[in-house]
Amino acid sequence: MREGHQGTGPGAITPDGCAVELYSRLPAGDEPAVVAAAVPGGARILELGSGVGRMTHPLLERGFTVTAVDESAEMLEHVHGARTICSPIEELNLGEDFDVVMLASFLVHTGDVEVRRGLLRTCARHVAEDGCVLIQREGADYHTDLPRERVDPSGFTVRIVSAEPVGDGVNSVRAEYEFPDAVWTQTFRARPLTKEQFEEALEEAGLEVDRYLTDDGTWVRAIPMPRR
Repeated sequence: MREGHQGTGPGAITPDGCAVELYSRLPAGDEPAVVAAAVPGGARILELGSGVGRMTHPLLERGFTVTAVDESAEMLEHVHGARTICSPIEELNLGEDFDVVMLASFLVHTGDVEVRRGLLRTCARHVAEDGCVLIQREGADYHTDLPRERVDPSGFTVRIVSAEPVGDGVNSVRAEYEFPDAVWTQTFRARPLTKEQFEEALEEAGLEVDRYLTDDGTWVRAIPMPRR
């Protein structure tokens, strides 16, 4: 397990505390539509942290070519129709460019600054000069207004139970997912980032914001900075 990460519930648990069976049940929601509206049709997408293919499969159905990367082989066993690569994201170096690099699931908020730098360097290393990087950020109140819960129309409840400081601006976040037949929990470390801190992190990796794609600012389209 990664330090500060753990998970409970039926089935395999990944190094960052994610339960494989849980993620195989979660719906994709509006996220594939957000991605599709922000990139050219038929684009080649490098999806970093694909998990079981919750986003991968809807993107394939929309005509994109997807390379799915995850550090969990158990997660990747559920991905069909895409090229799959089992690797920690921060260590990935495929030696090729993609029209789109996607870093979803709030991975940019990892509590470890060096891991975050590695994630964003991987994005910058693999995006074509005229391509883009799509990043999902936490909402402004993600670590506050707790506990809170949402009942999904498909019949399960997700709760963000707590976000407790553990030092150096990092919180230990606990989430619960309750289904009629099973309950999973995940504890992970996350670093809240202001808009300014987020944009500074991008700039350090050679990326800059092109535009914010959603009204709440949680989805961002970034592009490579001009080379000097």
